[in-house]
Amino acid sequence: MSTDKNRATAAALLPLVGGPHNIASIAHCMTRLRLALHDRSLVDDTALRALPGVLGVVEDADTYQIVLGPGTVARVTPEFEALVEEGRAAAPPLPVTAAELAERGAALKEAQKARNSTPFKLFLRRVANVFVPLIPALIGCGIIAGLNGVLVNTGRLPAVAPALAALASGFMSLIAVFVGHNTAKEFGGTPVLGGAVAAIIVFPGVAKVDAFGQHLSPGQGGVLGALAAALLAVHVEKWCRRWVPEAVDVLVTPTLTVLVAGLVTLFGLMFLAGEVSTAIGTSAHWLLARGGAFAGLVLGGLFLPLVMLGLHQALIPIHTTLIEQSGYTVLLPILAMAGAGQVGAALAVYCRLPRNRSLRTTIKSALPAGFLGVGEPLIYGVSLPLGRPFVTACAGGAAGGAFVGLFHQLGVTFGSTAIGPSGWALFPLLDGTAGLGLSLAIYAGGLGVGYLAGFVATYFFGFTRQMLTDLNTDAENTDPATVQPAQGPAMAKI
Repeated sequence: MSTDKNRATAAALLPLVGGPHNIASIAHCMTRLRLALHDRSLVDDTALRALPGVLGVVEDADTYQIVLGPGTVARVTPEFEALVEEGRAAAPPLPVTAAELAERGAALKEAQKARNSTPFKLFLRRVANVFVPLIPALIGCGIIAGLNGVLVNTGRLPAVAPALAALASGFMSLIAVFVGHNTAKEFGGTPVLGGAVAAIIVFPGVAKVDAFGQHLSPGQGGVLGALAAALLAVHVEKWCRRWVPEAVDVLVTPTLTVLVAGLVTLFGLMFLAGEVSTAIGTSAHWLLARGGAFAGLVLGGLFLPLVMLGLHQALIPIHTTLIEQSGYTVLLPILAMAGAGQVGAALAVYCRLPRNRSLRTTIKSALPAGFLGVGEPLIYGVSLPLGRPFVTACAGGAAGGAFVGLFHQLGVTFGSTAIGPSGWALFPLLDGTAGLGLSLAIYAGGLGVGYLAGFVATYFFGFTRQMLTDLNTDAENTDPATVQPAQGPAMAKI
């Protein structure tokens, strides 16, 4: 029955995005079905947003993203891929002239580029694409590390602890290789060459190499060094492809790629990336130790807009660097407070609009994911279309972030041993210098503050009288996106 439901959802989506021949590529993340489209004008946005199960849509320069929620997207995507293949096999594409394609796509393409295709945003998205496939392994190894820590601290099952330590640490010890592989793949190089160059960073023999007057250390530079090394390898490989004769390309290109990029990595990138990584770790801990409450307020308050724009994934290299250095990232528990503010805001909307059955149903279906830290369903289905509740949700996140940041300022340092989960799902991943119990208590307190502040701010300041009049109706087709947000129309267009 579940498979039939997922296939039905996929079948409903496919014609609304232009049919099988309009799909260039298909992928998904934790909550979104990501589609690259040949012709954006063929998408029926209105019908797509109204489709049951669709929590919202997000568009960037490269993909059209349909928010389906955690769990659901992983089950719908294979069905969608199967339907696309079946549709292409059953009906070949109709011939379209170049003039028709240009006429349909030119205006949309230019407008979309002007809005989203800044070099900085595109680069951040591509860097995020390098790290997103690594998240499942980071989560699994992080939870195992947390379990092992509990066993070690309690003295139970001492024979099992070394095995769990190996399971938890094996991936992290070689993460540079995976980063190099994914970087080369994302930026148009040969993945195995990117991995080969990045592997130099974790090779124990680099301890015998002198650079800048000192011996290198295995792992020096971490994921940032691997990213830079693989990017260099991609450029060297592309240069070789242009100038090396085809007859010797298979021998010369890989050799020069590894040789040139490898030497530059050993005698430059490892040292420089190591300095940058150290600076990131030092700055994060210094920021929270000196101005923890204020820093937490700013980080917790601004994170929802980053999630809304899809730029939060650009923080993954920073989180990963902090985990490499100290075993946990101090930033993630603070950023997770944004999700708490979003949950509190959604609960306030639920209470303030008792007659709006459609919106209340959306909130009830999205709250479980919200408690687990997946904020997109509530953002795109509830707060962002309404406008003001999105701002008050950010206020709730700021309050929770300030609470957690204050304890860092008081000397209680803790963080998450992995990235990906948030909300309640982050509890098994917490670790710190003050012990597990205190870390859990502070994080739980921060969530409570975020819930409460988001609820109170939204309940009292999240609606104008006109919004309450328009939205508090029992009409089942009430759509919050049709109501002008009190903060101005720009909020609804984000």
